[in-house]
Amino acid sequence: MTWASMNLMPVLPELWLLCATCAIMLVDLFVSDKRRDVTYILSLLALLVTAVLTMYGFSNAPRHAFTNMFVADPMSDVLKVGMYVGVALMFVYSRAYAAVRGIYKGELFTLSLFALIGMMVMASSSNFVTLYIGLELLSLSLYALVALQRGSRSSTEAAMKYFILGALASGMLLYGISMIYGATGSLDLVTVARKVANGANHTLLVFGLVFIITGIGFKLGNVPFHMWLPDVYDGSPTAITLLIGSVPKLAAFAFVMRILVVGLHGLHVDWQGMLIVLAILSIGIGNVVAIAQSNLKRMLAYSTISHMGFLLLGILSGTTNGYAASMFYAIVYAFTATASFGMILLLSREGFESDRLADFKGLAHRSPWFAFMMLFVMFSMAGIPVFSGFFAKFAVLKSIVDVNLTWLAVIAVLFSLIGAFYYLRVVKLMFMDEPLDTTPIQVNVDMKLILSVNCVGILLLGLMPERLLQLCVDSVRLSVGLM
Repeated sequence: MTWASMNLMPVLPELWLLCATCAIMLVDLFVSDKRRDVTYILSLLALLVTAVLTMYGFSNAPRHAFTNMFVADPMSDVLKVGMYVGVALMFVYSRAYAAVRGIYKGELFTLSLFALIGMMVMASSSNFVTLYIGLELLSLSLYALVALQRGSRSSTEAAMKYFILGALASGMLLYGISMIYGATGSLDLVTVARKVANGANHTLLVFGLVFIITGIGFKLGNVPFHMWLPDVYDGSPTAITLLIGSVPKLAAFAFVMRILVVGLHGLHVDWQGMLIVLAILSIGIGNVVAIAQSNLKRMLAYSTISHMGFLLLGILSGTTNGYAASMFYAIVYAFTATASFGMILLLSREGFESDRLADFKGLAHRSPWFAFMMLFVMFSMAGIPVFSGFFAKFAVLKSIVDVNLTWLAVIAVLFSLIGAFYYLRVVKLMFMDEPLDTTPIQVNVDMKLILSVNCVGILLLGLMPERLLQLCVDSVRLSVGLM
């Protein structure tokens, strides 16, 4: 085996997707607007091949590339497959929506694929440099996607706010990384972990950690760094909101794991306290403020804030089971959020966004099947038993109870009960109110079928969560334990 094959095999899925995305850009130059389905199909094929390459190279042992700056391990491979599925669902769900709003063009697909490459790099980074590069590739692609709908004042305003606050958060993160480098003399996560364990300058490390937690809090949308999230969700085209609100959460989980668990685990006592504050504020404020929302996208934005607080609970536990519970939570949330925004896209049509709570009134009269599908989504997000969201929350809460943080679990449960109100309100509107809009639901058959599978899968995963949860436990143990 040559040096090139040894060094590049772990990064083969990323290289393939990069080349495929560039090829799709070139092909799209010669495709007319009426034949944009060519770009759509090529993008889905690129994702399929990338998934095959990732699963073909799956190994229990971490595989490094580029002088240990990149690592392909079980945790990153599982998260990447979830990312591929999430982006593919976004393409399918947004196809008709994008076509009638003038954003069904090559930029939608290529920018989404570039964002996916950034997420893949984040998931496999073992160095602060590659982590930051992946984060910026994801962020820059999302900034452009938010502003994709030219002539829309709300999209432009959302993109500017996202860009300015995102740049500020990136600067905070970069400054924190520089402090860590100053204390350890290295940007390699494993080396940093060793230097921290050997007694590097603790004051400088904690100083840098504060800025890193600030950057992480912004990227996850945790309180008090959440101010961008409701406006960006509301102002973006719903297709882009779907992307922002689902798949990047998998990359954000990997980002937190690489920095805090792999690189700075020796500072667990310090960052645990910071994450507890972020988690309590996020779960509390996210659930309470969501009650006052009449716009479904803004309600889901505050819901996201509360869910990201739950995601932090498993991580701050500092145990393998806690990390695995958070990974399970991230996967479940990503696909539940995909289904929720998919339902908004399903009901949208030309000149009508269907993003208000009132737009879901009487949905059971218009389409009993999709009313039940939305019920599955809302019940899962609320944490109703037998749905996957319940087991995700249960696993996270159990992980913090196991480390004697029962008081924190009690707070989380109380705010979850408050949060259940606004989820159940949507169910009440669908089944107990008369419809304000009686227009027939007309969407592509493929979207109806795949959205139905997505929603039913939320229920099935709740009925049989063991396999995915065990996969998360095994992948975290093999990845974090061996790095």
